[in-house]
Amino acid sequence: MHEIVNVTFELKTYEYVEPFRIANNVEDKAHNVEVKVYLKDGTVGIGEASPSYRVNGERVSALLALEDDVKEMISGEDVKNYRRIFNIMDGLSRTAPSVKAAVQYATLDALSAVWDTPVYQILGGHKDRIHTDKTIGIDTLKVMVEKARKTFEEGFKTLKIKIGENLKEDIEKMVAISEATPGASYIVDANQGYTTKTAVQFAQEAYKQNVNVVVFEQPIMWNDHDGLKILRYASPFPIAADESAKTRHDVYDLIRNECVDFVNIKLMKSGLSDALSIVELAKTTNIGLMIGCMGESSVGINQSVHFAAGTGAFSYHDLDSHMMLKENFRGKFKQERDSLIPTL
Repeated sequence: MHEIVNVTFELKTYEYVEPFRIANNVEDKAHNVEVKVYLKDGTVGIGEASPSYRVNGERVSALLALEDDVKEMISGEDVKNYRRIFNIMDGLSRTAPSVKAAVQYATLDALSAVWDTPVYQILGGHKDRIHTDKTIGIDTLKVMVEKARKTFEEGFKTLKIKIGENLKEDIEKMVAISEATPGASYIVDANQGYTTKTAVQFAQEAYKQNVNVVVFEQPIMWNDHDGLKILRYASPFPIAADESAKTRHDVYDLIRNECVDFVNIKLMKSGLSDALSIVELAKTTNIGLMIGCMGESSVGINQSVHFAAGTGAFSYHDLDSHMMLKENFRGKFKQERDSLIPTL
C-alpha cells in the first residue's frame, strides 16, 4: 500500500522581488526542481531541490535528467522504511545533493500523510515554532540601513547582513546598521569574499565599534581550512562554515581541525541524512548550529522548518528565501512575523 510507484521532477522558476546580491554574485530568478513521490495508495509526497552551481556545482538541466534514474532507484520501496530510501539517495551526496534532499523530504512528506503526523514530529517534535532572521543583501549604505531598520521594526530581531566586496565600506555599513537598529543581533555573511587578513580586520574593527555580531559566516574561501583556523582564534566573533560544510565528512574535518565555532546546515548541501549526522556531530563536540537556505520557495523552506523544529538543534535559523520570491505560498507551516510554525 505504501510502496513508491512513481517519481516526477518539474522545473519551477520564481522571480525575486528584487535582485538579490551577495559577494560577487547577483540573482534575479530561482530555478528549482519540484519532486513528487507517488505511493501505491495514491498518496503524494512533495519536496524541492534548489540547486546552486556556486556551492554544489549543480546545473538544473543535469538534475532534471536524473528523473528516470531516481525513479528506478527507489520504486518499490516502502516509505515506512524511510532510512532505507535515505541510504539509497546518499549516492547523490556529491553529484546532486539538492535532489537528494528533495527526494528524502518527499519520502517523509508522504509518510507524514500515511501516519497523519507532521514531519517535524516524525523527526522528534522538539519545538512547535522557530524564529528566523531576515537577510539584507549587498547594496549602498543608505539602502542597506533603511532595509535593516524597516526589517527590524517588522519584528525580526536577528538580521543577516551580506558583505564581502569592500572591507572599508562593509565596516561603515555595519556600524550604520547597528546604530539604526539598537538591540538587534547580526549574522554577518561574507560569502567567501575576504582573505584571512581582511576578515580579521573586519572582525576586530566591528568589535571595537560594538557591533553585535553573533555569527561571522564563511568569510574566506571554502577550502582554506588553515585560514579558517587562524581566523577563528583571531576573531572576537564566532566563526561559521557554510560553503565549507556540505557533507558530514566535511564537517568532521572542520571540527577535527578546530576551524569553526558554528556550522550552517543547508538541506540543499547535505540532504536530510547528512544533516541528521551533522546534528549529532555538533552535539558531541559542542559546536553551534544554524540552518540556512539557498533559493527555495515556500515548498523548499517547508523542509527546513520541519527539520529544524523536529530536531530542535539550531541556535539560529536563516529561512527567509521564500519571502524574497514572487510565489503563491504552499508551505506546510504558518508564518507570524519572524515565527515559523510547522503544520500537517
